[in-house]
Amino acid sequence: MSYTVRLRTTAFLQAVRSARMHSDYALTQAMELNRSTVTRVIKGQLNPGPAFIGGALSALNKQFDDLFEVVHLPQPGKTDS
Repeated sequence: MSYTVRLRTTAFLQAVRSARMHSDYALTQAMELNRSTVTRVIKGQLNPGPAFIGGALSALNKQFDDLFEVVHLPQPGKTDS
């Protein structure tokens, strides 16, 4: 059984608005990440890594569970019953 961390996208975007970060530039500067990384995580194309998680928590002054969730990844060829 394996797990991964996923962004709670709606909660993240609400936190960004609440923090009054009105541009991608402001957000990525506060998170100290490239815009493409932030965009790919928000779109679900990339799971958040340690730099994204730390940057988001610091920039938005949130706790882990506010912005992220741990999810189970099913094993290939197996079904949950």
